[in-house]
Amino acid sequence: MDVHLRDLRYFVAVAEELHFTRAAERLYVSQPALSKQIRALERQLGFQLFERRRRQVELTPQGEALLTPARHLLADWHKAIQTARGAVAPVSLTVGMQTAVGRDVQRDVLAGFRDRGWHITLRLVAWDDPSAGLADGTCDLAFVWLPLPGAGFATRTLVRERLWVALPAGHRMADRAEIDFDELADEPFIALPRSAGPLRDFWLATTARAGRTPRIGAEAGSTDEVLEAVASGQGVALIAEGNVGLYQRPDLVYRPVVGLPEAELAIAWHVTDRRPEVTELVAALTSRPRPSTASEEGRHQTGA
Repeated sequence: MDVHLRDLRYFVAVAEELHFTRAAERLYVSQPALSKQIRALERQLGFQLFERRRRQVELTPQGEALLTPARHLLADWHKAIQTARGAVAPVSLTVGMQTAVGRDVQRDVLAGFRDRGWHITLRLVAWDDPSAGLADGTCDLAFVWLPLPGAGFATRTLVRERLWVALPAGHRMADRAEIDFDELADEPFIALPRSAGPLRDFWLATTARAGRTPRIGAEAGSTDEVLEAVASGQGVALIAEGNVGLYQRPDLVYRPVVGLPEAELAIAWHVTDRRPEVTELVAALTSRPRPSTASEEGRHQTGA
């Protein structure tokens, strides 16, 4: 005789509660439907499982004999399902980045996929590889700042942010509410490595200099190196507004800059990579609502 697992679950619930109404609430079914199903099971088995009295429900000897094996069957089935699910190889992706992943659009989405059992590894890549690990294949996707040099990459912009400047705490312009880029143009700047290509030019604001060659105070290969060079007085550096709150230091001051285009943070991947997990992660990242303005995003991140 074949008995459905659903019937066993119903039987075990009533046996443990010894109350049809409480068992129905536990199972999210109506009490009449539960009573009807138990009676159908009893007819199928050919014996009663419960003694029903006006205010009390008790297991019959047959019900007592069936309870432990029914529990074991349900537990074994649950274990078998979990084992079968685990037989599928978990999704594993490496995501490159060059600045801290602190924006909600990144952090919350990645956490959600980890909760689903995906293995997502974040890899910090130096600025001498502006592709953040895509070019050498060490990363499946990457959070990158545009422009992204090289061919064969697809990108989707996640946020656009106003540019700020990092100054040493004692800098002569540190007390300004905001600074026009024309006043900064002759300052020594901390530059990315030359291998960063057009990304180096963007963070030096080359297009806003009207042909003037930027003064390079030092080169740095990572965000931490950039900020350390600024703090030591070797120059100033542009930084995206959303990063201001992530890199607070007592020896640095950050101020918004007037007269520069916004920075674009994007998710990037190989255009030929059509794996469903890559497509799904990109879709999740790009479907999140964006801040209405870069300034609002910055205030959210910095607490300003």
